Amino acid sequence: MNLANRITLARIVFIPVFLVVLLGEFPAGMPAPDWWRLVQPWLAAGVFIALAASDALDGYIARSRNQVTTFGKFIDPLADKLLVTAALVALVDLDRIPSWVALVIVSRELVVSGLRMVAVAEGRVIAASNYGKIKTVLQIVAIAAFLLRGSATLEEFLGAQGRVLFETASWAVMAAAVVMTILSMVDYFYHARDILTGPWVRGEREARGERAAHGDDGARGERDGG
Repeated sequence: MNLANRITLARIVFIPVFLVVLLGEFPAGMPAPDWWRLVQPWLAAGVFIALAASDALDGYIARSRNQVTTFGKFIDPLADKLLVTAALVALVDLDRIPSWVALVIVSRELVVSGLRMVAVAEGRVIAASNYGKIKTVLQIVAIAAFLLRGSATLEEFLGAQGRVLFETASWAVMAAAVVMTILSMVDYFYHARDILTGPWVRGEREARGERAAHGDDGARGERDGG
């Protein structure tokens, strides 16, 4: 349990804190103060960005200190997926993004995780591709932007026209994130095509070759004996 893994675990622990900040409501009969409604989206976005940035921090620490562990390889991508999934589900609950966007992104993460499990079973490790890294950055930027779209002070900072441009840019980044999510999944499957088909097909061919060899030996034996 080194420093990098502690940071990763802290990221998981603080995901519920992020959700409370984003979705938390004051008890009935205790209306939320006006300042909280103004601060809530910014605070939620700040917590999300800090948690997302901790991914780069723990990776840097693990590599620089030569503290890459099997546990870290398992828990780090899991923490990232939990954070992104929690944020997307919360945004769907707040009606800020359509449910199909979250479904596409979450489904991709589940499919790629399953593919990596197959690769591990075959003794292979699928490294993160550039598509995957770009996808992650786009997802973080898009989610942070949609968290801020609910801010009542955004128009005060940007003006009416600036808010329209911000929302347009938010949708553009989210669309790019969805497209890159799909492309990165296709890229993973392309580079893992031998994992999905190679060992099983090769094993079947070897079995057929052995059966054919035994058949030839048996036939040759019968001929020699005859």
